[in-house]
Amino acid sequence: MPDFLQLPHLFAAAGTAAKTTQKGLDWITPTTFLLFTGLVGLITWIITHKDNLKTNEGYFLAGRSLTFPFIAGSLLLTNLSTEQMVGLNGDAFTYGLSVMAWEVVAVVALVAMALFFLPRFLKSGIATVPQFLELRFDRATGSIANLIFLAAYMVILLPIVLYTGAQGLISILDLRTMTGMSDLPLLYVIVIAIGVIGSIYALFGGLRTVAVSDLLNGIGLLTGGFMIVYFALKVAGDGQGLIAGFQNVKNYEPQMFNSLGGAQQAVPFTTLFSGVLLINVFYWCTNQQIIQRTLGASSLAEGQKGVLLTGLLKLLGPLYLVLPGLVAYYLHQKGVLTVGFKPNSSVIDSSLAYGSLVRHVLPPVLTGFFAAVMVGAILSSFNSALNSTCTLFSLGLYREYIRPQASDPEVVSSGKWFGLLIAIVSVGIAPLLYKVDSIFSYLQRMNGIYFIPLLAVVLVGIVSKRVPAAAAKWALLGGAFLIAFCYFVPPFDLVVKAMNEYIFLGLVFMYLLIFMFIYGEIAPRKDEYVQFDAKVVDLTPWKHARLAGAALLLVVLAVYMIFADSSVLK
Repeated sequence: MPDFLQLPHLFAAAGTAAKTTQKGLDWITPTTFLLFTGLVGLITWIITHKDNLKTNEGYFLAGRSLTFPFIAGSLLLTNLSTEQMVGLNGDAFTYGLSVMAWEVVAVVALVAMALFFLPRFLKSGIATVPQFLELRFDRATGSIANLIFLAAYMVILLPIVLYTGAQGLISILDLRTMTGMSDLPLLYVIVIAIGVIGSIYALFGGLRTVAVSDLLNGIGLLTGGFMIVYFALKVAGDGQGLIAGFQNVKNYEPQMFNSLGGAQQAVPFTTLFSGVLLINVFYWCTNQQIIQRTLGASSLAEGQKGVLLTGLLKLLGPLYLVLPGLVAYYLHQKGVLTVGFKPNSSVIDSSLAYGSLVRHVLPPVLTGFFAAVMVGAILSSFNSALNSTCTLFSLGLYREYIRPQASDPEVVSSGKWFGLLIAIVSVGIAPLLYKVDSIFSYLQRMNGIYFIPLLAVVLVGIVSKRVPAAAAKWALLGGAFLIAFCYFVPPFDLVVKAMNEYIFLGLVFMYLLIFMFIYGEIAPRKDEYVQFDAKVVDLTPWKHARLAGAALLLVVLAVYMIFADSSVLK
């Protein structure tokens, strides 16, 4: 996904907007921030404080009671965070409309989730993706996947969310001036604060609390995102209205509105059918942090409606995740907006584009609200990952290996204690990122190592009946080794450098599929795998699911065709 490590730039730019207001208004930003944040917490407590959190399903899967609005809201906000606001708009500033692929192609993955993956996951009655692999292959395969997810969330995802969230909050509320503290001690304080608040949601509230707070913050974040679009187009319209603003931006450099990316752009058109598509399928169909909301659905129909509603909302994504970047480019070229340079360089830092736009167009009195919804997005990412980490440990390791006879309350308690430990470790690691450069590049490479093998194994597990557990284990471990080897070991890293990285991941994915199917032909399972119905929820599909899915795919195709200029591919 786009670079969420650029988050501090957004808040730094947005935070300076507050400084332009009169001293008499200085109290408005922190007040509106606290009011909105407190309101979300209060409403969440009112809705969820009577939930039964003593059972595995009650704590980890919201009692399998989530309906489609909460599923869609939680899915959207867990994904929709400041990484898109900053990273995707920054890429749009540089490359144009073609970067919308991260939002639009996600719709294809969501349709696949609703119609293909979700019915099979709910039929098995699983709470985690590794549980599915255990049922399909064997216990060791599930455990390997479990450890992979835990390591990724604990060492990479959670500390980075805390670090970027803390830096953002420090900048937008100008906490350095307010507290008089130096950078590193202040960073520790805010990291701890975010960690504590996120942990309260995730550890003491369970999945339903996370989902409800996500829905409320999601409404706020969408409101804030469209609010920036509104003010930006007004400025671009130069007093002539929003439509005039859009036409001015579109007509200034029409090639910036080409949906097809060229070979030298961030998302070349050919990668839509390889790595970009696979990244989206992994993220929306097999990533525990994301799909745990769908596994808590009250029925297959509710789950499908929630996933497909998310797809519909993702189609709106380019309006607030790409268009502001294009407006920022137009205003910058016109000399109305100034976008800063990279440190010690004359090259424009596109990651500052969205923040500069926010600073320029957002009225100061709205800065506190904007800060609150952004922090809500940060907390959503943190508590979602922490809740998933608790689930993976409790159901995948504690009950399987440590205390197989543990009661539900003991399993839930183990998750809370493990989550508390992970939160403390993450809080300790996060400030260490203070002087580290190029974290995102490292993060993307590390993610690529595990998500391609995991997706390949899950897909083969679903479509095949005779591929054995040995093939899955070899694919998980061998695939991860192969990608890491070609990433980091010279001269083999020249293989990746010779092609687009997304193309390379697509080739590895195909190799793993071919390997597992051939293995299944040579040394198949003794008995064909038969998936049993755990009968945990009603598996009657939503009667309009296929029609809605087809409609979404047609809209995706139409969006690309409307804005396509094939000359860029020549």
